[in-house]
Amino acid sequence: MTDLFAAIADTIGRDGFAFVRAPQLHAVLEAAGLRDWGSFAASWDDLGIDTYMADGGRYRRRRFAAFRASPAGIVRKPHQPHYQSRDYNQLNGGIERWFEPVTDAVARHPALTAILQASHGLFDRMTPAAVRPAAWHVEMHQFRIEARPGEAGRPTPEGMHRDGVDWVLVLMIRRENIASGETTIYDLVKRPLGSFTLTAPLDSALVDDSRVYHGVTAVTAIDPGLPAYRDVLVVTLRRE
Repeated sequence: MTDLFAAIADTIGRDGFAFVRAPQLHAVLEAAGLRDWGSFAASWDDLGIDTYMADGGRYRRRRFAAFRASPAGIVRKPHQPHYQSRDYNQLNGGIERWFEPVTDAVARHPALTAILQASHGLFDRMTPAAVRPAAWHVEMHQFRIEARPGEAGRPTPEGMHRDGVDWVLVLMIRRENIASGETTIYDLVKRPLGSFTLTAPLDSALVDDSRVYHGVTAVTAIDPGLPAYRDVLVVTLRRE
């Protein structure tokens, strides 16, 4: 696990981001206690509509939770709104957004526990000691982006953006009957640094939010007659 962490950390340190393929991340998470992936992934079938979309879209479903992560452990915080300033989200920012909470079963799930512990271990280690907090504010989002006949789904409707945090993990849960969804990373003057597509469950993007922007292209249905969606988990860490 240490060697895998070091390789990921080196890539982020060099480039500001890392595209980590599923087998490598699985090895990291397995060491952290990952199990029962099937029931964890199935919980994406129970998400509420995001009603805060300023573009009028109803293609995004989500649940939200916040945690406190420290060397003593990871503890869920009382349910609270998600807030981004308009500096970071010009489309949907500037207001408190109260999303449906992540269920207790998901918040306690060993797959999520492994993901949060591994994320905290990696990102805490990468933060210089002089600015490393005693505890991190952690937010997690379950997202489903749906593509309907004649209507694309937009994973990042705000476009190329930063999240206004310190660190970001975007982890693929499932792709069903969709095309595209390419992630592109940009430097701070908005020149592209690299692009890739999360396809397999556990394919992940890890981002130093202070150094790069990111965006994801819209997804479309391959077969318009069948359900089409992109499920991801997003975990962010910022200093409390």
